[in-house]
Amino acid sequence: MSRIGKMPVVIPAGVTVDIQPGNVVTVKGPKGELKRELDHEMTLEQKDNEIIVTRPDDLKRHKALHGLTRALLHNMVVGVTDGFTKTLEINGVGYRAQKQGKKLVLSLGYSHPIEMEDPEGLESTVEGNKIIIKGIDKQAVGQYAANIREKRAPEPYKGKGIKYADEIIRRKVGKTGKK
Repeated sequence: MSRIGKMPVVIPAGVTVDIQPGNVVTVKGPKGELKRELDHEMTLEQKDNEIIVTRPDDLKRHKALHGLTRALLHNMVVGVTDGFTKTLEINGVGYRAQKQGKKLVLSLGYSHPIEMEDPEGLESTVEGNKIIIKGIDKQAVGQYAANIREKRAPEPYKGKGIKYADEIIRRKVGKTGKK
């Protein structure tokens, strides 16, 4: 039995969950609304203020989907109540970020600045050398952070580039002189 899959998803006060045929789930909360179609083979049932996910049998595919479906539901509930944030750090001489309205302008040592438009439902802020991305959809927040990081990934010799705040860069030893 999936340890994550068998745990119920607790629905806090102020959040409404609507499960429609075909496992189309709509979660509404104080921060917004999320809608997602989950796998139709899983059974979702709402009892009081909990959602319980059950699987039809013990096929390997169903075991994998069991935990995934429960995790996706939990992330939707957490997203509409608290939201998600990702923090990126910019390291390097002359590397910086600025906000211009809904645009994030990055100066990363290229011959031109890189402009990125904030996706719908996400908000980015710049504080010194940190970029903070906030939103209610965990997948969208992570994807936008990955897209920003991709513009100049950290290199292993000096550590220059854009990295996640909790990321540890494995450093390499540079060249040594002749003896």
